[in-house]
Amino acid sequence: MTEQAAEFLRVGPDNDTRDIAFLHRPAASGEKMPMLVWLGGYRSDMTGTKAVELDRFAAKNDLACLRLDYSGHGASGGDFRKGTISRWLEEALAVVRAKAPSRVVLIGSSMGGWIALRMVEELRKAGGAPSVAGLVLIAPAPDFTQELIEPSLSDAEKTSLAEKGYFEEHSEYSPEPNIFTRALMEDGKQNRVLQGIITTGCPVHILQGMRDPDVPYQHALKLLEHLPSDDVVLTLIRDGDHRLSRTQDIERMLAAVKALAI
Repeated sequence: MTEQAAEFLRVGPDNDTRDIAFLHRPAASGEKMPMLVWLGGYRSDMTGTKAVELDRFAAKNDLACLRLDYSGHGASGGDFRKGTISRWLEEALAVVRAKAPSRVVLIGSSMGGWIALRMVEELRKAGGAPSVAGLVLIAPAPDFTQELIEPSLSDAEKTSLAEKGYFEEHSEYSPEPNIFTRALMEDGKQNRVLQGIITTGCPVHILQGMRDPDVPYQHALKLLEHLPSDDVVLTLIRDGDHRLSRTQDIERMLAAVKALAI
């Protein structure tokens, strides 16, 4: 594969602009196949294993592929502590619209699954292009602020949120702790999707590990209840963890993408 150079798109009003980094691989031919769009998780970036393997798959199959870093993540500018679902959704939508594909397949990992579901809502509301041809959700974490974090907050964490505006939590994936802000928690309430029927208008494939310590597989089952009218496939991986980055997990992800895009 040829090495790609990151491009940047300035997003936001004058008093709150941030330069969003993205990697865009155009399709080699003019065929009207959907563009693959990678939406990463909380504190992950567009150079992670699954994102790179998705891009490799796109190059091999002559598909366009788009990866981006939310503000405060990876190569993008902006303050991570200002990050919210609304803010990161705005950035993802801006980058997708800037590349102006007619159709996209959204591949969302963890928090990226939440953003993918919200992106479908916003694109359907706006109408026109791009339309969403399919969704691949990997260990999706929709509504995680209210569904997964809030119920397990300790008294100390609640106090820190109230007094400092954030709390810290040990991360299994980084030497730096996870930081969850009051702004993120409050904004999460405005972006909830697990409150009624989610109408995606496209096929959905969910991949979920049953040994996921961060997003329990029961959360995927709950999401399934909100997708009753869609063509939905749920693959439960008995020994799968949260990352789902093993060779066999990558193969499952790419098989799901292939079924929706080719």
